[in-house]
Amino acid sequence: MRLSVFAVGTRMPDWVTAGCTEYGKRMPPELRIKTIEIALGARGKSQSSSKAIETEGRAILKAIGEKDFVVALDVLGKSMSTTLLASNLARWQMDGHDVSLLIGGPDGLSADCLDRANMRWSLSDLTLPHPLVRILLMEQLYRAWTINANHPYHRN
Repeated sequence: MRLSVFAVGTRMPDWVTAGCTEYGKRMPPELRIKTIEIALGARGKSQSSSKAIETEGRAILKAIGEKDFVVALDVLGKSMSTTLLASNLARWQMDGHDVSLLIGGPDGLSADCLDRANMRWSLSDLTLPHPLVRILLMEQLYRAWTINANHPYHRN
């Protein structure tokens, strides 16, 4: 199984890169997380944000595998506890399918990406900036792995 994070936006601030790198290197070799950055669609006075979202969505859908289990991070998705995430991670590992986690840009994911998703996950009811979502996602994946590995990082 391969875990891939498809994130809209490039040239993240150093603190985002450092945070993602730190949690990424803590993952075991069999669960290394690959991050694929997707360029932001053009936004401006002459270009609607819906066109940008569609452009980003097409790029994401082109990059993910046809048989991947797709998890879209979406404010309208279902929330889950860390222990439920750990159970899902264990199930994904047993199923053996590659897992693609999708993080939209400042305006979210396209309808096509949401339709393609096998699961919609909301990290929080709060509005979070998409760079921060990257770090939160990486930390929660690491925490889920530590629960499954009986590592002392997570405390109930």
